[in-house]
Amino acid sequence: MTEHPATEKKEKSRFGLILHLHPRKVRESTLRFTLTFGLGGMAALLLVIQVVTGLLLKFHYEPSPENAYNSILNMQESLLFGKMLRNIHHWSAIAFVWIAFLHMLRVVFTGAYRPPRDVTWVTGLVLLILVVLSNFTGYLLPWDQLSYWAVTVGTSLLSYVPLAGEPIRKALLGGAEVGQPALTNFFNLHTGVIPLMIIALMAWHFWRIRRSGGVIVAQEDKESPMVSTRPHLVNREFVVAITLLAVIFMISSLLDAPLRERANPAFSPNPAKAPWYFMGLQELLIHFHPLFAVFIIPVTVLAAAIGMPYVKSNDNNQGVWFLSRKGISSAKLTAVAGIIMTMIFIALSELLPDPEALLPKVPAVITTGLVPFLPAVVTMWLFLRFLRRHYSLNRPEIIQSVVVMMVVSYAVLTVTGIFFRGEGMNLVWPWNI
Repeated sequence: MTEHPATEKKEKSRFGLILHLHPRKVRESTLRFTLTFGLGGMAALLLVIQVVTGLLLKFHYEPSPENAYNSILNMQESLLFGKMLRNIHHWSAIAFVWIAFLHMLRVVFTGAYRPPRDVTWVTGLVLLILVVLSNFTGYLLPWDQLSYWAVTVGTSLLSYVPLAGEPIRKALLGGAEVGQPALTNFFNLHTGVIPLMIIALMAWHFWRIRRSGGVIVAQEDKESPMVSTRPHLVNREFVVAITLLAVIFMISSLLDAPLRERANPAFSPNPAKAPWYFMGLQELLIHFHPLFAVFIIPVTVLAAAIGMPYVKSNDNNQGVWFLSRKGISSAKLTAVAGIIMTMIFIALSELLPDPEALLPKVPAVITTGLVPFLPAVVTMWLFLRFLRRHYSLNRPEIIQSVVVMMVVSYAVLTVTGIFFRGEGMNLVWPWNI
């Protein structure tokens, strides 16, 4: 005997957020691992790992320039399993960024960002930003040379944001430079403010997914049979959770979290690099005017991501990867083209004469801003136009191609900044750094 729909709906609205992580039944088609790869559940588990290990580390950490570094050393050398605990916290934090990012890509490539899931998509973007900020604020806490100068470089990027950038940087650091106020602010943000924001927003995010009907289902699978959440879904989630924990523990056993010599504000390493997730922006600074590299380009990308759900489309085929074979072919070609075009752009930027030196009377925002920016935009537009005509792509598939282009371009910039920039941020082979 089935429960009356009205009664079931009333029960869901009353207890859905508080008592239920899952509905009692789910469609069998949503249990395919390749549909979601368990990325949302893995992100939630990584948050739990971060909170638990972070609380344990907090008992032994002293947030002051005089004692922070020594407390990390003491934790690793004197505390039972202290090094392992820090390793788990470090590597799960990095995994948290990657899993959250891959989850966002999964949403894009299965069309799960369109209404009525638009609010869920926007909250997911905010969550991704918070996860990155959580990593960034925790980056400073070891107070070694790597973290001190990475945060110094990372926060200096804010100075290029018009009007509000410098006040935000000074408020974040508690002054003009990285010191005791900055460490206190970063510690409080990392251990209190940001985790609470992530937990609250993630709970609402999951509730919105439940309200939208759970994992998005393809049109042909909407009539697939319903099966009980236990054991069908719960058992699968358990296996994914155990596998993730095993991987995190294995990595933490083999690789130690980095810890360089104690931070020395008087000695800057050459080169001083931002954290890996901001290296793409630092690389952009080499090729573009700061206004474009740190403000116009990132804000344009973020605005486009927020506006994605509201691009009108007649294609309602959601819940499948890439929508069609032509979409897959387009994405592959876009990935290859994005890598090649970004590498060519970097090479031309290095080989061509400095436009500021050639045109000293022209404002730098034009010579190093508009001059490289407009050709890059036009090249991308022409390429996407070619894709649309060659593959007869619909709007969601064009969006997917744009996302692929942005991701691979930023990846190339990041890899270049990390592995191919030596002293003075000059291009060198990795083995010469």
